Amino acid sequence: MTDTVQTVEQVARNSYGRLVAFLAVRSRDLAAAEDALGDAFLAALDQWPRDGVPQKPEAWLLTAARRRMIDASRRSATADAAFPALEFAALDAQREADAVRDFPDERLGLLFCCAHPAIDEAARTPLMLQTVLGLDATRIAGAFLVAPAAMSQRLVRAKTKIRDAGVPFDIPSARELPERVEAVMEAIYAAYGTAWDDAFGVDAKRRGLAEEAIWLARVLTETMPENAEAHGLLALMLFCESRRAARRSSSGAFVPLDQQDVSLWSAPMIAEAERALRTASALTAPGRFQIEAAIQSVHAQRLFGAPVRWDAVAMFYGSLVAIAPTVGAYVGMAAALGEARGPDIGLTVLNGLNDADITDYQPYWAVRGHLLAHAGRAPEAHIAYNRAIHLSDEVAVRSFLLARAASVS
Repeated sequence: MTDTVQTVEQVARNSYGRLVAFLAVRSRDLAAAEDALGDAFLAALDQWPRDGVPQKPEAWLLTAARRRMIDASRRSATADAAFPALEFAALDAQREADAVRDFPDERLGLLFCCAHPAIDEAARTPLMLQTVLGLDATRIAGAFLVAPAAMSQRLVRAKTKIRDAGVPFDIPSARELPERVEAVMEAIYAAYGTAWDDAFGVDAKRRGLAEEAIWLARVLTETMPENAEAHGLLALMLFCESRRAARRSSSGAFVPLDQQDVSLWSAPMIAEAERALRTASALTAPGRFQIEAAIQSVHAQRLFGAPVRWDAVAMFYGSLVAIAPTVGAYVGMAAALGEARGPDIGLTVLNGLNDADITDYQPYWAVRGHLLAHAGRAPEAHIAYNRAIHLSDEVAVRSFLLARAASVS
């Protein structure tokens, strides 16, 4: 039974987005596709332990979900409208099983569907994270600082809107792209960020999300080769992912970027990131993701024996705050200026931020503690570090900050 459950979980992690997108594109009903696929997974948990895991688990799940959607549409009062939309309804199970290994991956089209202007802007990224990448409403709610019940209601309303408004499940025309592509990129990056938080991949629900996000970014650059920010997003994630193996020591301790063993970095991934960044730069349409990727590129030069040029990092952060003045960008600029020009300069930037923006923002307090320690202001550094420790969720990060605080005298 345990092996069967693990197989079902693995298929869910690897194929949920592909399966729900395939079903949703053909049924034009995202909620119904999710419900049918959920029923198919439950059926698998019931039947596979008894009958054995099928040779093609994806095909079995797709067939089971298809049958449930057809049955539901026949029972529905709108059967005449719904049933013809099931393009695969006429396929028998065997033909579908034979063809499923080659079924098209519709996830990018589904992302653009979720970014349709008819969908509430606040629901677009959460909707993409749930439907295409399989994150649950509770985790999404935590990321967006919203109550789980409120997030669930928001997602239900968005799916209903897609069905009732007849939102198309495909890549929009070139004229429509600008109003949607930014939301798609934000969702891809948010998915990557969720995986990045789980450095060791111990959370099964987030395992593989980084690879999924990078794959989607690659498809986006192939679909829209003239979009500079798509290339910048791909470069940014590749730079970050290249360092995954160096983020934790063998004992699980957190290793900050400037102390990482560069021999553990992925040189091929960094090379691909540099190519993507050059492609983006050649399109002469700078944006947030490109600037963030450029910052990571400066750090990546350590792989080739070069020191970090903190003046260049500070310059790029200055460009970033000019177009995306987030608290994170200002904190990054403060850290870079502190390294390039001294801690007092960095602290001046931090002191200019609004209290409401930094009260619960852990990176602010960690950077503030670091700069205060280097400025010789030990009592204030301890206060800042303690605040950062209190706001840290990860045990490894808390341990690192505790050690930093203990070293300040």
